[in-house]
Amino acid sequence: MPRSLWLLVIGMMVNVTGSSFLWPLNAIYIHDHLGKSLSVAGIVLMLNSGASVIGNLIGGSLYDKIGGYRSILLGIIITIFALIGMTFWHGWPAYPILLTIIGLGAGIIVPAMFAMAGAVWKEGGRKAFNAVYIAQNFGVAVGSALGGLVASFSFDYIFLANLIMFIIFFLIAFFGYKKIKTNPGNHTTILQEKKVVKSKSKVVALLILCAGYLLCWVGYVQWQSTIAAYTQEINISLGQYSMLWTINGALIVLGQPLLNPIVKKFGSNLKGPIITGIVIFMISFGIAAYAADFKGFLAAMIILTIGEMFVWPTVPSIADNLAPKGKEGFFQGIVNSTATGGRMIGPLLGGMLVDIYSMSVLFEFLIILFVISIILSLFYDRPLKTEIKKQSISM
Repeated sequence: MPRSLWLLVIGMMVNVTGSSFLWPLNAIYIHDHLGKSLSVAGIVLMLNSGASVIGNLIGGSLYDKIGGYRSILLGIIITIFALIGMTFWHGWPAYPILLTIIGLGAGIIVPAMFAMAGAVWKEGGRKAFNAVYIAQNFGVAVGSALGGLVASFSFDYIFLANLIMFIIFFLIAFFGYKKIKTNPGNHTTILQEKKVVKSKSKVVALLILCAGYLLCWVGYVQWQSTIAAYTQEINISLGQYSMLWTINGALIVLGQPLLNPIVKKFGSNLKGPIITGIVIFMISFGIAAYAADFKGFLAAMIILTIGEMFVWPTVPSIADNLAPKGKEGFFQGIVNSTATGGRMIGPLLGGMLVDIYSMSVLFEFLIILFVISIILSLFYDRPLKTEIKKQSISM
């Protein structure tokens, strides 16, 4: 990998390690420590994710206008100021307000990081995005493990630890990313962006793909919201729950040598890894639906992790392939805002289904969403094929 990509990887590790002190425990903190229902917790997490969606779109557009360096610094500074406030004020209603601001700042960072990764190692293709994805999950493994340990003493230390990690991330970005060259273009609004894209079919294809991607995230995020709270009800300790995310991150980092030969067999067919991953998601949630102890959820998490290793790095790679020159940030912003949209809708939808019906109804509903996601992923490139066919006929 190029040296500049290594700097991005290290920065992403620090960024996600800090965030992972807090995000796996959000629903538990709101439900158990602030005394709010799962539906209220879902609304709070929805506000956080909604702000991240806005941040993703802003971050992607800023990347195309002013480059990745300034975009990332802006996101970090917004997040640091919110974390300073949360360190001192984390009761109600300060907590949801500051968590929303954190969502905005963190949202600006991610598409710029992914777009920079694609720019500095264009020939790497999926490997560049996979490297950033691995870095994210290394941060998840370390952060969630330390977060569960720190939270067992006091939640107050969680907020301080998160702040310290983001300050370190700021220093890495400030001194390390300035020399990373990107090619910012002229800024336009999101509606204007669609007009300047050379092929509208590429935008349509991306949106179809992202619709399936969103549904996958609606299911995946249940592990951080409804399933997280459910594990506490069946007497799985906070430390054991945090350990699930540690195992998730560790498997993603250590499992690459086993996964890479399988991914290579798909070749240029990027649909294959996505469909394979979604089927594995369905198996994981099928097991989780009947799990009654830590071992059951551990098995479900291991299978879930295998599935996401196929899906998550592949979607931004497809977006990079689809993006016209100078619009890479915009396309990555769409992808990341879609993932964040799933994280926004998922907790509220899941919380309402559990509060009104039951966990079993939630699991049945999620399986249906995964089936729809498979269909969308299979046919996302139909607009591209149609355009190619029209061009060949006209010639």
